Amino acid sequence: MPADIVQTYRAFAYNNAWANYRLLGACQNLSQAEFEAVRAGFFPSLQRTLNHILIIDRFYVDALEGGWLGPKAWENEVPCTNIADLRIEQSAVDRRLIDVCEALTAGSLGEAVRVNRNTRVQTERRDRLLMHLFQHQIHHRGQAHAMLAETAVKPPQLDEFFAIEEAHLRAAEFSELGWTEQTVWKP
Repeated sequence: MPADIVQTYRAFAYNNAWANYRLLGACQNLSQAEFEAVRAGFFPSLQRTLNHILIIDRFYVDALEGGWLGPKAWENEVPCTNIADLRIEQSAVDRRLIDVCEALTAGSLGEAVRVNRNTRVQTERRDRLLMHLFQHQIHHRGQAHAMLAETAVKPPQLDEFFAIEEAHLRAAEFSELGWTEQTVWKP
């Protein structure tokens, strides 16, 4: 039986958290200098690119939760100077996004979300805001993945969440994240 649209958004949230877990886990093998090193990308280092993902996740997840954080989210462009702190903070916002998606209903997908832009309030449909957020995460994780390829650390596979052949590997990673296949796919 195919997943319904609500389940699809939930799966996207879990996939996002898993991809961050894998990418940040690989980045833990970098030295601080390698993490901060200038590289080709819109945000010119792994440190700045991965912090940008965190900042924007905090901004939009807060809005999805009904909060009013707004542009205060990016007052500090590098809130996590090292990978260990970044991994903790990204995991926390990933958990919040999963909770937002777990609370979705077919009716709530079309509801308006108010986004504090400081000088104005943007109103956006919840489903469209979620799609924008997921696309933003994928876009910048791809940049970080390419930057990581410039180092001695092998970039992890990020696009095999649903199709990874090593089911035992996926099960082990899900277990570390506190999930199972059933958590993600619910019967």
